[in-house]
Amino acid sequence: MRRPLVLGLSALLLVAAAVPGSADRRDFGRATLTGFAALPATTFVPGSEPSGAALGTAPVNGIVPPFADQPVQGFSGVLRNADGTFDVLSDNGYGTKANSADFTLRVHRIGPDFGTGAVDVLGGITLTDPNGHVPFPLTRPDRVLTGADFDVESITRAGDGTYWMGDEFGPYLLHFDRAGRLLAPPVPLPGVFAPENPAGTPNLGGSKGYEGLALSVDGRRLDALLEGTVAGDEPGTLRLNEFDLDRGRYTGVRWTYRLDRPEHAIGDAVTVDRNRLLVIERDGAQGVDARVKRVYLVDKRDRDRDGVLDKTLVADLLDIANPRRLGGFGETFTFPFTTIEDVVILDDRTIGVLNDNNFPSSSGRTPGKPDDNEFITLRLGDDLDADPRVLRRR
Repeated sequence: MRRPLVLGLSALLLVAAAVPGSADRRDFGRATLTGFAALPATTFVPGSEPSGAALGTAPVNGIVPPFADQPVQGFSGVLRNADGTFDVLSDNGYGTKANSADFTLRVHRIGPDFGTGAVDVLGGITLTDPNGHVPFPLTRPDRVLTGADFDVESITRAGDGTYWMGDEFGPYLLHFDRAGRLLAPPVPLPGVFAPENPAGTPNLGGSKGYEGLALSVDGRRLDALLEGTVAGDEPGTLRLNEFDLDRGRYTGVRWTYRLDRPEHAIGDAVTVDRNRLLVIERDGAQGVDARVKRVYLVDKRDRDRDGVLDKTLVADLLDIANPRRLGGFGETFTFPFTTIEDVVILDDRTIGVLNDNNFPSSSGRTPGKPDDNEFITLRLGDDLDADPRVLRRR
């Protein structure tokens, strides 16, 4: 009776080995909080221009608009610098084209101190179009870009130090120099139009454009991930589009990311290696109502051949171990924000995650109080096995 059992086990092992990706399907386990720092919600750029006039004068989470200065706002993208600082991309202002005309688009440089839990704002650059590359009228005659012109939601940095950003109003890809000056006309995504784009019939939901923008390990291509489903595509599927930086055009190569549920959204995407990316997926709830705030490792190779990117859970942001009780929180730490839009690889087993606080609207940490911009670092349950070029990238 033993011999058939051995043969049966051998056959099962052979079948398992023949299934593409079966050996790669694993959960990374529970992530551990290793760093916590926060920038207060009411942090403003000193000596800047008034902002928030279109919000009215009624209090929002106890904050009364308008504001005498520009808020350092919620963050939609993050880049690591060689000196331990980070460049963070502020969101478009106050959530819509209509209410963000007096919010100037900006990249801030921040320095988190995980020892004290503070975040210093060290400077930044304002985005402008001095050479007239934008083909449509801008809000300001001085061609300083505002949240009524673009909704920049993702950022990466090329080898020459210039910035590429993904926008939601087009959706467009935007190329800026180190000083924040636009270098070329906005690049539209062929055949896809947001409601704010007058060039075609809208087939993408509002605020559903480029939420993730990842630079390839060789620095020659971008992977640009939409936040929403294009009309006609299967509900809950998102297009990941490849863009050739040398030629300045889309290659026509496209992959499909499938959300866990159609009502979810992605928050960011960054490169791990030639085939894999980290992607934040989230629901739209906050606080005690939040159910899905996750970081996935996704694989373009589609080893199970179901037509979509393979997904492996890297970190459940609502169930993080906190044995040191960092930030004054308990042994289980949660990151229960409406929008979590920033992930950065710090080493092969550590990632940084930041929220977009939607100032002054979101209150996921404490009901009735505007969320701070929190910066956490997580020790993963396993190595990412990232490409060394990604780990060295600044």
